[in-house]
Amino acid sequence: MRQVIIYPGEDGYWVAQCPTLPGCISQGITKNEALHNIKEAISLYIETLSEDGHLIPEDNLELVRV
Repeated sequence: MRQVIIYPGEDGYWVAQCPTLPGCISQGITKNEALHNIKEAISLYIETLSEDGHLIPEDNLELVRV
């Protein structure tokens, strides 16, 4: 499980981003599609890190609303 940020993009698509995995961003026409796509992107990102022998960053993000 990873925390993600989801927000409307300027092009009308929903953008989903995983801040603890730099560059792990996806999008979709709907929120559900964006969430589905980011789950796949996270899985592939972690798989690639593992295959390449890199450490997998912890998901220790704390969101604070100010």
